[in-house]
Amino acid sequence: MNSEGCLCDGFFVSLDTAESLNRDAAQALAAGKTAEARALLEAAIARDPQSPILRLNLAGARRALGDLAGALAAVEEALRLQPRLFLALLMKGALLERLGRTKEAALAYSCAVAQAPPDHALDEPTRRALMRARDLTGNYALALGDFIRSKINAAWGPAASERERRRVETFLGTALGTHRVYRQEPTDFHYPELPAIPFWDREEFPWLTALEQATPDIRQEALNVMQYDSGFEPYLQYPDTAPLDQWRELNRSLRWSAFHFYHYGRRYEENCARCPKTMASLAQIPQPWVAQRMPAAMFSVLKPKTRIPPHTGVANVRLVVHLPLVVPPGCGFRVGNEVREWRVGQAWVFDDTIEHEAWNESDQVRVILICDVWNPRLSATERELIRTILQAMDEFNGFVQQGAL
Repeated sequence: MNSEGCLCDGFFVSLDTAESLNRDAAQALAAGKTAEARALLEAAIARDPQSPILRLNLAGARRALGDLAGALAAVEEALRLQPRLFLALLMKGALLERLGRTKEAALAYSCAVAQAPPDHALDEPTRRALMRARDLTGNYALALGDFIRSKINAAWGPAASERERRRVETFLGTALGTHRVYRQEPTDFHYPELPAIPFWDREEFPWLTALEQATPDIRQEALNVMQYDSGFEPYLQYPDTAPLDQWRELNRSLRWSAFHFYHYGRRYEENCARCPKTMASLAQIPQPWVAQRMPAAMFSVLKPKTRIPPHTGVANVRLVVHLPLVVPPGCGFRVGNEVREWRVGQAWVFDDTIEHEAWNESDQVRVILICDVWNPRLSATERELIRTILQAMDEFNGFVQQGAL
């Protein structure tokens, strides 16, 4: 051992430091001298009682000797000194699991998972331990969720609405940690105090039923224009200088294309003339009108084996309508935590400033009518002032930045 000392008034006084004792303990552990390592670590802690790492090392030595209760006590002391110490949290979960205290282990593991560094920064044994922590916390959340749902099912009254059930389920998911909390993240314009609702209730939009009833006519017009394959253009058309990020693969690609009726407020006269029944239905919808910015309306075509990556929209002052027209199996759509399948003729309204994504895993194209509408929680006065603000921005700048709304 690295021992030093001196004579002081006839007595030998050890000058071993906590660091040297810790180093000697590591060598003893490597040599299989676990009891000696434990004694060295206890001596090191006596010299440096505020070191969480020494206590964590002591926990490891006690665990190797089969003293699980002593190891847990040492881990608790380490966490008292540094409550977010990842390795201590991970060891606490493992010790509680070995002691048969599974629920307590899951709670400790969940704290470790929350504090974990990226997997690539961990050595292989720690990475395996973290995977075990994730598995156990996941199983715990599922079991707890099933138990709570059994209580909820018994408590639901006959008057509980689908909206109430959906909100309670989302609340439960976020409480269990199985769902993220998604918020509005508009890329450009955020109007305050508008609710973050992934999919809005139909009751907010009395015109939605009439739009759905027009599905056969709208669908036929979409099929007609697709037959001639003219008027479509890439949905994304960013310049070379734009930071493309997740859009690089789809930029200027017809894998995701649009047949525009309105785009940045511009009316595509030829396209509109080819689809008069679609235009008649759009005329009944409260679309936002801001010169050179809104509305938007189009047939959106997603080709086979194509995925639109997670993203958020530009402004929460408007919502987006989907009317499915051609939907082969293998297509899906997610907003926040909620995943839905398109069904022909069944429309929905969603907030695109909440993270969303879409996919077509089939061998056929997927076609939907997309348009925007004012957020119904905006008053007529607010809508007019929003219009004034956006137009004033454009007047001041002398141009409209493509993609601004």
